[in-house]
Amino acid sequence: MSTALPTVGYIGLGNMGAPMATRLLERPGTLVVCDARAEALEPFTTAGAIAAATPAEVADRTTVISVTVLDDTQVRDVVTGPDGILATARPGTVVAVHSTISDVTAVELADACRARGVDLVDAPVSGGAPGARQGRLAVMVGGSDDAFESVREPFGHFAELVIHAGPVGAGTRMKLARNLLHFVSFTAASEAQRLAEAAGLDIRALGKVVRHTDAITGGAGAIMLRDTTAPVSDDDPWFSILSHVRNLGEKDLALALGLGDRFDVDLPLARRALTGLGPGLGVGTGAAADHSTPDQKEHA
Repeated sequence: MSTALPTVGYIGLGNMGAPMATRLLERPGTLVVCDARAEALEPFTTAGAIAAATPAEVADRTTVISVTVLDDTQVRDVVTGPDGILATARPGTVVAVHSTISDVTAVELADACRARGVDLVDAPVSGGAPGARQGRLAVMVGGSDDAFESVREPFGHFAELVIHAGPVGAGTRMKLARNLLHFVSFTAASEAQRLAEAAGLDIRALGKVVRHTDAITGGAGAIMLRDTTAPVSDDDPWFSILSHVRNLGEKDLALALGLGDRFDVDLPLARRALTGLGPGLGVGTGAAADHSTPDQKEHA
């Protein structure tokens, strides 16, 4: 079995693609890059990369191709368009789509690629441009076992964590679940800021506290340790741990809701969390939620 490293191409050198591709310049061998903007290519060719005019030219020179473009339409054009990857890709080529697209699009494109002996994996990333520049991204890969093994080594140059999420489409589904938490958390942060501001607090100082403690505790992700969301039985070792978390959370949420009532600040996410935290953790509601005020229960 050959141990030669795959030749790698990168299509799309924007805010995310450029720092990810820059990390690939560290690999042995030549990197082939492609972007519609000549100015985006110049730093790479100066560093020794080869510029390709089209995705088809990238595919003609490489065996693993990363794609970071804007949306589903652009991804389809890059893969299946007249000058797309499939115009020249050899069997065994692996195409990795890092753009966040529909999981349906990923599955459809993978089917089109498979008919040509090409593997497509959906491989969205988490960590943003700072993570890309630092080589600390998380990549969630949906694809076959063989395709995953093909991309692990090159991905390791721009990512600290490379997860095989499952078959094609699973990477995108995991990214969407991850971003659900991200943006719901942003909404919760805005609710906390409204409460703090109404109470006369410096919300920038609050932000410093949140970032400091999340760096220690892991934030919301610290509770994501079980392999199921099913209810926890009383004899499960997790029951006492999660019940303790629920009790602390419900107590603090009830106090925050009381503070909001005094300052006339509506806290819909806090009301929802008061009755949803325990069931979400799998241990049911606790005393604080059971004894929430009628107004809180009505809004929940």
